[in-house]
Amino acid sequence: MTKIGLPKAYIQYTGLFDFDGFYAAMIKWLKEREYEWHEKGQKHKVPTPKGAELEWNWEGRKEVTDYIKYVLGIKAHLWDITEVKVDQGRRKKKLMNGRIQLVMSGQVITDWQKKWGKNKFTKFLGRLYEKMIRREIEAVYIDTLYYRMWDLHAVIKKYFDMQTKWNEYNKYLKED
Repeated sequence: MTKIGLPKAYIQYTGLFDFDGFYAAMIKWLKEREYEWHEKGQKHKVPTPKGAELEWNWEGRKEVTDYIKYVLGIKAHLWDITEVKVDQGRRKKKLMNGRIQLVMSGQVITDWQKKWGKNKFTKFLGRLYEKMIRREIEAVYIDTLYYRMWDLHAVIKKYFDMQTKWNEYNKYLKED
């Protein structure tokens, strides 16, 4: 079994946000792409006068083939969290105010069923097989997970309204 890690992606945000909505949007994205969702850990620290401090550790897993598995990790750290009630038309909605930092990581795991490690001969065959398909692993599976991770990153940034409406690339699209 080999674990191939991808570069981490970060998001930092300060202000008002709907944590439940963010959580639901993230889970929706993962379920639409057929990932299994696991909450690996949660910490709630004693509130200070500035607010509460929370930590979550989430993981999405997808068995792509009998040999390849994707793992998307998301760690959330929230500081100075206070609950705020905001009027939305006829009803009040609970939002959170504070700081949030998200760290996203990805891994491509080969031989996740451990079929190629039962004895010396099968280990040798497993290493040989992995060398034979190494380019496919890099060009197809690692790239796919990398771009999916950045797609989720963009969804989260859009949720927090951190995306710009215009960028340098759009400038060239509009010119004829």
